[in-house]
Amino acid sequence: MKYVLRVLYGGGLLFAGIGHFRNEKGFVKIMPAFIPFKRFFVQLTGVIEVLYGLMLLSGRGVDIVRKTLPAFLYAVLPANINMAVNPKPINGKNLPAWGLWARLPLQWVLIAFAKRLK
Repeated sequence: MKYVLRVLYGGGLLFAGIGHFRNEKGFVKIMPAFIPFKRFFVQLTGVIEVLYGLMLLSGRGVDIVRKTLPAFLYAVLPANINMAVNPKPINGKNLPAWGLWARLPLQWVLIAFAKRLK
């Protein structure tokens, strides 16, 4: 079960990280106004997610991911909250409000599972 969790998490992070570069403008839009250098932080979080994904998929550095991923997920939470409070179209599509709000408690589940990665 832990292997499946690691592979699912790794694939999800890799996919999300690549998305930061494929849809950089969309990710910049969801950043809260108080955060400076939005493009830089979108690219940085994209690189981190890609690295986390590759580490989990390869099975190398899983301990590092387990110890640092929860803090990373806390760090990106303001963008998720901003997206729910101030929804903006992504790729010209309006995401459903229920999905944006459901994403917030999901963040806590992701943090809990991150602590269980092996």
